[in-house]
Amino acid sequence: MGLAPVWRLRAGGEDGAAEAIDVMPESAPVAAGPDRGNAQASLPAPPLPTEPVPEMRSARAAIPVRDLIPRPSGAASPAAASERRDDGDPARAGRIARMDWDELENDIRACGACRLCEKRRQAVPGVGDRRAEWMFVGEGPGSEEDQRGEPFVGAAGKLLDAMLAAIGLKRGENVYIANAVKCRPPHNRTPQADEIATCHPYLARQIELVRPRVLIALGRPAALALLDAEISIGASRGRVFHRGDTPVVVTYHPAYLLRNQADKAKAWEDLCFARRLMREFAERA
Repeated sequence: MGLAPVWRLRAGGEDGAAEAIDVMPESAPVAAGPDRGNAQASLPAPPLPTEPVPEMRSARAAIPVRDLIPRPSGAASPAAASERRDDGDPARAGRIARMDWDELENDIRACGACRLCEKRRQAVPGVGDRRAEWMFVGEGPGSEEDQRGEPFVGAAGKLLDAMLAAIGLKRGENVYIANAVKCRPPHNRTPQADEIATCHPYLARQIELVRPRVLIALGRPAALALLDAEISIGASRGRVFHRGDTPVVVTYHPAYLLRNQADKAKAWEDLCFARRLMREFAERA
């Protein structure tokens, strides 16, 4: 695993002091936590490298990305999700589809369309560059996100920032970050399919406004929201799905990685794969 980056972040402990979190694969145990922003780990870590780390080599890395992009065919393909999904109330979905950014974010904050609004502190629309080439979609807000109104601000968010930095990206610069659902599910449980469907018009409109070159699904609920299909993350790695004409790359949620050290190297491979995909776009432009 010597070629993977050292994903190191700082997270506040219960007493407010900072504690180091080493996110490299290793055998040391990680404290169990919920699926999103407030997952915690406490491990010593070496300094974060200041130079980009070479991509991990694998059989997949030798294949040109353009040869890994099958175009969708037939209604059974998850790539046709945006055309097949039933968003419930057609009038509501149509109204959201015509909103500009300000209207959209105001509507998200005032939304009461599903039960998730009942216990939220505030809705969490999204954050970042509204014309970004990269769009990352997670599951839903955690407790810290619910308090601050911004996605990925807990320990998993710090890990996501480190992951972005490892491939030369930075939150707010050519990156937009959103979630499948905009309100925190009670006790950080996984959002249910009907909740994802109710929130889907918001996510769909965000994608239409951003017009990213690539979508990164962070975890199974995000993949469900983007592709309208239940998939296995492990079986989907190294493949390119499509949402309309936009390619979708599937990888693990950062909070999952905080609890499952062995899969961090796989997530690094996925990010390198997505970066190669973006380079292919640049070469064809």
